[in-house]
Amino acid sequence: MNTESFFPKNIKAALQNNPPGEWIPSVPANAIRLHSGYPAPHLVPSKDLKEAVAQLLEEENDLPLHYIGSPRIDKLKEWVRLRQEVRGMVAKDDELLITAGACQAIDLIARIFLDKDAVVIVESPTYMEALEIFQNYTEQIITVPVDKDGLQTGQLAELLAEKKQKGLTMPSFLYTIPTFHNPTGTTMTEERRGQVLKLAEEYDFLVLEDDAYGELGFKENPKTLKSMDTKDRVLYVGSLSKVVAPGMRIGWVHATERFIQALFWFKKDLEHPFAQATMATLLENTDFTSRLQTLSESYQRKCQVMLAALEKSLPENASWFVPKGGYFVWVKITGVDTEKLLSKATEGGVSFLPGKYFFLDQAEGAEYLRLSFSYESEENIEEGIQVLGDVVQSFLR
Repeated sequence: MNTESFFPKNIKAALQNNPPGEWIPSVPANAIRLHSGYPAPHLVPSKDLKEAVAQLLEEENDLPLHYIGSPRIDKLKEWVRLRQEVRGMVAKDDELLITAGACQAIDLIARIFLDKDAVVIVESPTYMEALEIFQNYTEQIITVPVDKDGLQTGQLAELLAEKKQKGLTMPSFLYTIPTFHNPTGTTMTEERRGQVLKLAEEYDFLVLEDDAYGELGFKENPKTLKSMDTKDRVLYVGSLSKVVAPGMRIGWVHATERFIQALFWFKKDLEHPFAQATMATLLENTDFTSRLQTLSESYQRKCQVMLAALEKSLPENASWFVPKGGYFVWVKITGVDTEKLLSKATEGGVSFLPGKYFFLDQAEGAEYLRLSFSYESEENIEEGIQVLGDVVQSFLR
């Protein structure tokens, strides 16, 4: 049997891309994991989640374990609606869709707006899993670089003007992580946010705002694009993965009603009713504002430790952006192939993510690497950066 003959052309094309998760490095069990974009283990509320499960089953018996699930699912959606409102994004019930994490939200959006002829614009670099998703639907992906102030909107404007002048297909949407960007840690200025919305209106495209880290500011959380949007062009994707627990797979989309209807049409019942009910139970017993403060203070301390260690341990040919929140520090080491560096680093007991995985043209990321300060302890961060510095120095000899 020729198995390949059963795949349609679009699936065959998608299967030519790198497999999902190829970017995850193979590291020794005892290595310091500076590649892991996970919450700190002690900040994941495992005990509270255990109590939430017990409370849920005690109060509702088998109900949360059925297809329809618990009435608390509606309470979770209401919690999300109120949380959006706190952040300046007023949503009606039919303008919200709960999803199985942010990735399902991004995939659904790609599914309803992209085909092989559709154009999508992404930042360069960008979140590698979003890039993997878009490549499943279209080959028409255009990149715009990021600097210390986020997406370079001047270059975006030039690109759009050129495409329009040449009569080329205009983008269906722009995918952006404006706040505490993954991987660069940068934050788009408010002026540039306004420019993005102005360009979206002028050239008639949508904006997919990925705000997975948006409530993890060290001092303050910037306005979301969605809160500034008066034309319903922004599809906002939120997540509880970075502020509660990623394995719970709770995300959402906030968009105009017609788009939510279309997303729901294709989502069907591909969700996790028990996880949603458990999360709703947890949240009704949680002081979420206090939790966010604890997270932000912890991650700010860890970030400061990492930045001080980088200053001390890396050579002069290394540079990095200073994040104002989130999980990541983006490092450039001029003249060093970070993919080759990784094998030496893991032998020494520390891991990171090579920058190549965050670029459409992977060669552009050869000198970059992403470090995460969220997962490891402050002591391990300091030790890990020292090891990394030693490896870089030996690599340069």
